[in-house]
Amino acid sequence: MSESHIIIAIDGYSSTGKSSFAKRIASAYGLLYLDSGALYRAVTLVAMENGFISDGKLDISLLQPFLGDLNIHFRDNGPEGNQTFIGGRNVEKEIRSMEVSSNVSPVAADRNVRNYVDGILHEMGRQRSVVMDGRDIGTTVFPEADLKIFMTADPSVRAMRRAAELKAKGQECPLEDVLKNLQERDYIDSHREISPLTQAPDAIVLDNSNMTFDDQMQWIAGIMKQKFNLKPLDE
Repeated sequence: MSESHIIIAIDGYSSTGKSSFAKRIASAYGLLYLDSGALYRAVTLVAMENGFISDGKLDISLLQPFLGDLNIHFRDNGPEGNQTFIGGRNVEKEIRSMEVSSNVSPVAADRNVRNYVDGILHEMGRQRSVVMDGRDIGTTVFPEADLKIFMTADPSVRAMRRAAELKAKGQECPLEDVLKNLQERDYIDSHREISPLTQAPDAIVLDNSNMTFDDQMQWIAGIMKQKFNLKPLDE
């Protein structure tokens, strides 16, 4: 891997398991994992805590002066892996809440916020081989990515996965509320003016509605072998 500089872009709908899949690819092939969604969620958390979001709308005039000094970054947190930090504060658990999920779309749709996050991602992508997941990695952030994957799954399956994830974190939420949130985010992300969620023409589609993580890793192993002649590090 040291002789190659590879960028893998994973885009797709909410709760298709993009982050988990990307993390496993990074671990298996020695890549740096970047969670673009976590960056948007962290900005959203800051906006919420400071009262910059009202009735589902972001006041960018209030948030923009904060962007340059936020220092949002990823840090290796031992057994828990890379975690999202704002300065010295670990916000990984807070940014995964339903409240943040319900407010992240208007924040992620703002051009100023997207430029801020894209700057962080571009800098990291210049430094080493990476795998990133998000909504527009393969279409806007890294259109020149070496491998583009677009993930999808049945909405009901995604809602069950998201509800289970929240429950595991001690956050009970009715399944119908989770499904509604996913559908609203799908619509907003797909119809926003700036960098909408869309499948890149050269992306490979992965519908994991009926796939386990092991199934998905077998799927990507074939692609990595064929495209880059790479095998997982443990082989």
